[in-house]
Amino acid sequence: MKITVVGAGAVGATCADNIARRQLAEELVLLDIKDGFAEGKALDMMQTAALLGFETKITGSTNDYSKTANSDVVVITSGLPRKPGMTREELIGINAGIVKGVAESILKYSPNAVIVIISNPMDTMTYLTLKATGIAANRIIGMGGILDSARFKCYLSLALNASPNDLQGFVIGGHGDTTMIPMTRFATYQGQPVSDFLDAQTLKKVAADTMVGGATLTSLLGTSAWYAPGAAGASLVEAIIRDQKKLFTCCVSLNGEYGQKDICLGVPVVIGRNGWEKIIDYPLNQEEKTSFDKSAEAVRNMNKVLYDMKLV
Repeated sequence: MKITVVGAGAVGATCADNIARRQLAEELVLLDIKDGFAEGKALDMMQTAALLGFETKITGSTNDYSKTANSDVVVITSGLPRKPGMTREELIGINAGIVKGVAESILKYSPNAVIVIISNPMDTMTYLTLKATGIAANRIIGMGGILDSARFKCYLSLALNASPNDLQGFVIGGHGDTTMIPMTRFATYQGQPVSDFLDAQTLKKVAADTMVGGATLTSLLGTSAWYAPGAAGASLVEAIIRDQKKLFTCCVSLNGEYGQKDICLGVPVVIGRNGWEKIIDYPLNQEEKTSFDKSAEAVRNMNKVLYDMKLV
């Protein structure tokens, strides 16, 4: 198996490090546009192999896509973070051009690869990749919901003073502070509803903390998070490579599920060797459905920028 991670920044490098430690592939390629950057990160990781006991061969490349040839899975983390004074439309415009170019270059050398999108705004970048490449929808997966769900379980575990590994919980909708929907009604602690242990006010706070989980870290760190996003990306890659049939919330193309079409949003999906295999269409109550529809509307408004810029 061969895996490529495009973008050797904090998220991409952390994702690659997790992939190597889990020995998900014989070969791992780290690619970046900055001269020598990916090569340096790859060499640094390779020097941990004797210490950590993995056998994966890691190579770096400065913008040479031929070295990514025949990749089974490609993770795209490329793009710029939003800067002060930059509008949402400007961020979409810059990152859309980057992501579109990366996806097209990747498919030139790995036409059968499953593509994982981490670049932001993730829902729009996933939609762009789907529209721009024309490959099968099941082979394009946005990672965001996995990260949001992990943050949800983290905040639940803190409220319960329990292990996050004993909790089940997921987040649907867009990957954004105002578009994600923590599904507290479905969250369980060792099979019991978390509402049996936490009052409504506490659950509301858990949901609110989850929704601003990324922004909280940005304010604390002065930059975007990388450990959890990188680990989330690697977990998705593992589910694909090992054909785990794992149920994750991921951003995928909807065709009537949850009442939505022609959009990519976070919903529970089964992940296997060929990408996402099926969408689990949970019955939403009216409040949840209203929130999901509002989330879809917000993401559609961002997607319109792609059409305005004639990128799709």
